[in-house]
Amino acid sequence: MAAALVAVMALGVSAAHADDLDDKKNKVERELKGAHQDLDESSAQLRKAAARLEAAQQQLDVAKTRLATARGKVEVARERDAQMQAELASAEAELAAAEAALAQGQVDRDAQREKVASTVADMYSEGDPELIAFSSLIDAESTEELTRRDGVRDVVIGQEAREYDELKASEVLLEVRQDQVAEARDAVAVKREAAAEHLELMQALEAEEQAAKDSVVSLVIERRDARAGASAARAKDLAKLRKLEREQQQIEEMLRKRALAALRRQRAAEAAKAASARSQASTPSPGLLAYPVDGYVTSPFGYRTHPIYHYWGLHDGVDFGGGCGTPLRAAAPGRVVSSYFSGVYGNRLVIDHGVLGGKGVATIYNHASGYNVGVGDQVQQGQVIGFEGSTGWSTGCHLHFTVMANGQAVDPMNWL
Repeated sequence: MAAALVAVMALGVSAAHADDLDDKKNKVERELKGAHQDLDESSAQLRKAAARLEAAQQQLDVAKTRLATARGKVEVARERDAQMQAELASAEAELAAAEAALAQGQVDRDAQREKVASTVADMYSEGDPELIAFSSLIDAESTEELTRRDGVRDVVIGQEAREYDELKASEVLLEVRQDQVAEARDAVAVKREAAAEHLELMQALEAEEQAAKDSVVSLVIERRDARAGASAARAKDLAKLRKLEREQQQIEEMLRKRALAALRRQRAAEAAKAASARSQASTPSPGLLAYPVDGYVTSPFGYRTHPIYHYWGLHDGVDFGGGCGTPLRAAAPGRVVSSYFSGVYGNRLVIDHGVLGGKGVATIYNHASGYNVGVGDQVQQGQVIGFEGSTGWSTGCHLHFTVMANGQAVDPMNWL
């Protein structure tokens, strides 16, 4: 009767445990669908390619800004150049007009000189105008005639004076026009010099614009090549990831089988404590595992955004810092059941600890520089089993520590 009761209780425990494993299996499959296991770090090749791509993009953004600025400067300079050319053309037109006026003034002055010379010559060919005028006054026979002859004298003498006044006026006007021509020539010279200096500035700005344009073209090509390199590196990483997933599935299957076998052995040996074992199997058991390394937590267990691939996925262990060469210690007594190199996790070591807290527990050590134990070795809690390193996908020396309960990853901090 007691044996039958034990058998029934064992079957109940096995059924409940199987249901629990199915639930966790489904949960992990949902997590893996978007997470692809641990991609916290990527290959060095991808990191370099990603850094190159990011640098090319940043430089391209700067180059585009520089090109836009250079184009703006050239546009402003061209507008100023058009304005200066218009001002120069206006100054040259004013100079041409002033020179034409000066030339006409010289013609007018020369004509007036000739007129004065002709008038004076005509007047004096008849004799001294003053004496002729005086003689006519003496010969006057009446008051009316005297008055008339005196007016004629004034006209003769006044005509000569007017001719000289007009000549003087034309000479003064000619001097004014000469000054205007000089000022116009100075203005044209200043504007031509400014236009020449601006031309040099334009050439320098256009050269700057061309250099900025060439830089943008070069960086577009560099970004394209960097993107191609990143895509190739990503493809290689994903191929390694798929291989890792197959390895992980094999390890999980192995650990599940070992966990079930260990649980059966424990239940057979402790049939009288089946109820207590059932209670313990439902919750984590803090303190059952010792810390695997003397270091600090740099990244906890749980979901987060991957820094390279930018997806929301599960980080299936805890990362511990500590420094290259820091000793790695067995978290509990157990047997080494697997040791190999992974392109992603580097040097890996799997230790089966049997049943702890009602669950089949195993620990996995990743990224070590090396291990001093191998498959089949029995280890004791606290025993040095290897040393912290940076193998596989790693950005620096650290330990990625995974705890597997019944073949599924759980939060190590609930067991330490």
